[in-house]
Amino acid sequence: MPPAVVLLSGGLDSATCLAIARDQGFACHCLSFDYGQRHNAELAAAARLAKALGAAGQRVIPFGLAEFGGSALTDSAIAIPTAGLQPGIPVTYVPARNTIMLSLALAWAEVLGSRDIFIGVNAVDYSGYPDCRPEYIAAFEHMANLATKAAVEGRKLTIHAPLIDLAKADIIRLGSALGVDYSLTVSCYQADSQGRACRLCDACRLRAAGFAAAGMADPTAYRY
Repeated sequence: MPPAVVLLSGGLDSATCLAIARDQGFACHCLSFDYGQRHNAELAAAARLAKALGAAGQRVIPFGLAEFGGSALTDSAIAIPTAGLQPGIPVTYVPARNTIMLSLALAWAEVLGSRDIFIGVNAVDYSGYPDCRPEYIAAFEHMANLATKAAVEGRKLTIHAPLIDLAKADIIRLGSALGVDYSLTVSCYQADSQGRACRLCDACRLRAAGFAAAGMADPTAYRY
């Protein structure tokens, strides 16, 4: 089984991405991040998912984006939006988050001798983040193949974003077919210490709408 690095946040999309990588025959080395997020119940979810989906291993890497703030996910002085999805890039966007995460994944991939990185970004049912777009993924892949010893020596790297063009309902159907237990996942931007969701943030609304559109029961644990 060829090794792949899979970014695993503990949410619905990354769980589905891990299931896809496993189904494609990769030995999945999962990489999760403690970047100072206020909803770090997702890290416990990531550990559950790595075990449940048969990952080859999981590492949690800390890096301090809370030192900079600038996002509702890393700065407690900025409120999580709860009024519903609005036009534009929301305050839950975390500056440079995906770029840092992919860079660390790239480093581990090169050490593992892996030519494949999986990330569960989505450009359909998402919150408008600029680092979830296909052109961003293509640009990072191009950079990675300029910047690494492995690629220069002919071992090109591929950034896989298998969910990027899928609606949330389609992601849920696909993951369910691959055996994902979505009750293990945490998507809420302000989940409590037990991983229970708020129902009101953008992530909760997109998730609930996805289960409804898929015609499936929502297994999310809510606070109320």
